[in-house]
Amino acid sequence: MVPVKILVINPGSTSTKISLFEDKERIFEENVFHDAPELLRFAHVNDQMPFRKDLIFSLLDEHGVSPESIDVYVGRGGSAYTQHEGVTVIDQRLYDDTKHAVGGSDHPAKLGVMLAYELGEAYGKAAYTLDPTNVDELCDLARLTGIRGVYRNAQFHVLNQKAVARAKAKELGRRYEDCQMIVAHIDGGITVNAHKQGRMIDGNVGAGGDGPYTPTRIGSVPVLPLLDYIDAHGTQEVRRMCSRSGGFVSMFGTADGDAVHALVLAGDPKACLVWQGMIYQIGKMIGEMAAVLEGKVDAILLTGGYMRFEDVIEGIQKMCGWIAPVSVYPGEMEQEALAGAVFEALEGKREIRHYEGKPVWNGFEGLDL
Repeated sequence: MVPVKILVINPGSTSTKISLFEDKERIFEENVFHDAPELLRFAHVNDQMPFRKDLIFSLLDEHGVSPESIDVYVGRGGSAYTQHEGVTVIDQRLYDDTKHAVGGSDHPAKLGVMLAYELGEAYGKAAYTLDPTNVDELCDLARLTGIRGVYRNAQFHVLNQKAVARAKAKELGRRYEDCQMIVAHIDGGITVNAHKQGRMIDGNVGAGGDGPYTPTRIGSVPVLPLLDYIDAHGTQEVRRMCSRSGGFVSMFGTADGDAVHALVLAGDPKACLVWQGMIYQIGKMIGEMAAVLEGKVDAILLTGGYMRFEDVIEGIQKMCGWIAPVSVYPGEMEQEALAGAVFEALEGKREIRHYEGKPVWNGFEGLDL
């Protein structure tokens, strides 16, 4: 039987990653880092489309692969209305809602859906996504804020977090749906979530000014000082700082963690303080999620590109190791999760969903909230 060629497209806040699979076997993978100045020259995330598409064509050409030979295009997603977990067809409606960021978050992950759809349309091939950043499984208590009509939304590293949590459950000889875990994805963006019986019931809105600051994001900032900053610099700048130009970019002018960490190793006082502050805020967020799970935590899982830094792992272990055993999953499992799930769906072993074009959750019925 001829193997199915699956191209996985995974744009992030600091990188573009593509992988070619034949069935479930990885043929090649390329991960290109983009520092903040390279991407900040684009006024809006959508403006990056030609740049990212040209990069994909160039990488395919380097490996002698023609776009026409690919059978299925699969893209990481987000920014549309909230969705359910699982494999979803990328159709015109999902493409349009993603492009226009109707879900309220304009994260580069959205480009995965847009690129997969455009390439699929150009070459007459199917396009799918899996577990986008806007999968909504929040418990109602996690949605509330102190402002009527303003709610905390679902915007997390769902794809990698669920892949890692499922891998850990398998190691434990249990089902993901029977476990309680805290998963921290730590890279250009950082999200920390409570996974309860197969659902991500709470966590920080990483690209929305919530949680730890990161290489590209401001994290949680007290409202009154933030209002003063907005008065001086404008809302548009702060919007960009929430997902693209905050954190290390604001403090050092770069999102390059290796460059900042080199300063830490050299004893630079500013870099040491900022780096330890990030670790401190991640540990604090893990503690919050432990409270959400009422202290009944089977495992704390650390994943993402920053697992290459031992001091990040050690700092979190020191702060949080008393809560539950800490396991480390370096890098990400996103590429194999995207390809594997879509291949199983094509074989009829997984349900294929269709985008509904409306939020999963749409308010507290009957309550003036």
